[in-house]
Amino acid sequence: MDVTLLRWPAEAPARDRMAVAHEARLLLVEHDHDPPTALDCLEDWIRIPAPEDDIRARVDALELRSQAHDHPPPVVDDDGVLRHGGAWVGLPPLEARLTATLLDRFGAVVGRDTLIRAVWPDGSPGRNALDVHVLRLRRRIAPLHLAVRTVRSRGYLIEAATTENANGHAANGHLANGHAATNGNGNGLAVSTGTVGVSTDLVV
Repeated sequence: MDVTLLRWPAEAPARDRMAVAHEARLLLVEHDHDPPTALDCLEDWIRIPAPEDDIRARVDALELRSQAHDHPPPVVDDDGVLRHGGAWVGLPPLEARLTATLLDRFGAVVGRDTLIRAVWPDGSPGRNALDVHVLRLRRRIAPLHLAVRTVRSRGYLIEAATTENANGHAANGHLANGHAATNGNGNGLAVSTGTVGVSTDLVV
């Protein structure tokens, strides 16, 4: 699957359409605009102008994510057994409910309030209870090549783990398997180079 480059905010409508279609996209954020909050794990952004190597690294990371999402999604059964990629792990009841709620929107953000209500219908036992259980869940599901990501100020998402590094970027700066980035019209898109800081809403 190709990664589409979209200018933000000029191509906001195209971004919304691609999110509904679960298509990978890299937002090229103009210097005088703030980046949007990521809609799912198939979206990232970079402020332009930016070095070509940085853009290639972001495209590579998104390509890996889109490939991971081409496989059957993980499932958790009524006994709390999480299965993915031919492997399985047993989950305690609280973490099984947490995982099931995240899997209902696999690859998309689930709000903290939604997760708390699903895990503790009668109210959370403490302010940091959710964070503690997410940390434990991350460790349990790592052998299944799954990862729970934190989306700042919004919640969490679960996705298939890739070879990206801990910052959610590609492990190298080269395009995977020769795939190309396109713009919203399906054409190649050249971006001017420069030296600026880049960031992402997705963190481990």
